[in-house]
Amino acid sequence: MKKWKCSACGYVYDPAVGLPEAGIALGTLFEQLPEDWVCPLCGAPKSTFE
Repeated sequence: MKKWKCSACGYVYDPAVGLPEAGIALGTLFEQLPEDWVCPLCGAPKSTFE
């Protein structure tokens, strides 16, 4: 699974881990995250991830 990095703060979203504390189960692909999802560290929009 591809990891995605926030270009604003460097946070890495890893689908293999998900984000359980935010209700995102492990195995949730980045593409499956809601369009209004934001970086949990800096609040940057999903579009800033690469």
